Amino acid sequence: MRVVITGIGIWSCLGTSVEEVKESLYTGKSGIGIDDDRLAYGFRSGLTGIVKRPQLKGVLDRRTRMGLSEEAEYAFMASKDAFSMAGIDDAYLQENEVGVIFGNDSSAKAVIEADKIMEERHDSAMIGSGLIFQGMNSTVNMNMNTIFHLRGVNFTVSSACASGSHAIGLGYLFIKQGLQDMILCGGAQEVNKFSMSSFDALNAFSVRMDDPTKASRPFDRDRDGLVPSGGAAALVLESYDHAVARGAKILAEVCGYGFSSNGGGISEPSDKGSFVAMTRALQDAGVTAADIDYVNAHATSTHQGDMYEAMAIDRLFRGQHALISSTKSMTGHECWMAGASEVVYSLIMMHNNFVAPNINFENPDEYSEHLNIAAKTVDTEVNTVLSNSFGFGGTNSALVIKKG
Repeated sequence: MRVVITGIGIWSCLGTSVEEVKESLYTGKSGIGIDDDRLAYGFRSGLTGIVKRPQLKGVLDRRTRMGLSEEAEYAFMASKDAFSMAGIDDAYLQENEVGVIFGNDSSAKAVIEADKIMEERHDSAMIGSGLIFQGMNSTVNMNMNTIFHLRGVNFTVSSACASGSHAIGLGYLFIKQGLQDMILCGGAQEVNKFSMSSFDALNAFSVRMDDPTKASRPFDRDRDGLVPSGGAAALVLESYDHAVARGAKILAEVCGYGFSSNGGGISEPSDKGSFVAMTRALQDAGVTAADIDYVNAHATSTHQGDMYEAMAIDRLFRGQHALISSTKSMTGHECWMAGASEVVYSLIMMHNNFVAPNINFENPDEYSEHLNIAAKTVDTEVNTVLSNSFGFGGTNSALVIKKG
């Protein structure tokens, strides 16, 4: 059974609508800035993606808002837009079974706030139910299920920075097997200072704070670490027959899903694991490297991660026409949402005939020098995309998407 995408929504540091994000991608506009609160808190780096908080008063009732974590707020906005683009209204959701699978691997702020209340008040009754539902990893799924009346498959994918990609891959498999007609898939990531504090402790962040928009430098020789970011991305996946029967506009087809695990150190990337995920996705899609027009690389601007991915991409794509870029050069690392947002970014490029630039790629290193990296925006037809997502714990995911 064929699986298609009929709606997308995005809420990120590049913009809060598809049109805004398109402009940022095309012009190479970075969404990265400095959060002074992080520096006051004790971070080595104040760099982060600057993501606007949605105003939900008057949109959702107070009780619903109380149960929304930061990332669930972003997910609501992205999901609302995805359903709207797909032509799905509340009446349809009330009458039909629709599933939800989101990638989300932490909900730190609510947990820390609940702990502070206990430290100060020593009374669990003071925590309230809102923080409980905000603090669970499944906070996005629970809230989207409640708000949109979703009655199909409902779970969270928790697999580090591949979470959003695996969510789409699993949605694809459920529909392909005939178990669901339609699933809302996506990824969400909180952007508050608490969410990534442990990464700062690992010295994983860039400290290039003199010029924030130059800090994220995927594949560049002078990269010094990632920039944390977040938001949410949502996609409506459905079977091709179901989409045609209801007269939906088909944006793209999910053709292949590849996965692997590195089986090594908990924070060690692997060129072999990356290669296996990519080749498995290509095989599942029935395509070869020669058929790919664009590779949206995972590359986060860390030394080892970019190095190993470059080795794997070079092995598969050297001599091929596929253009390569990491949109994280503009967004920073959107973590749990990245695998979903980067599919959305790729679809935006696909439908507007361009490849977004890997900004700040000024000096290749020995591993990236052979890659066909788009350092500037390239106006070109994009019909088939490979999107990579790799995460801590050795989890790898790759998706092949074809234009509808």
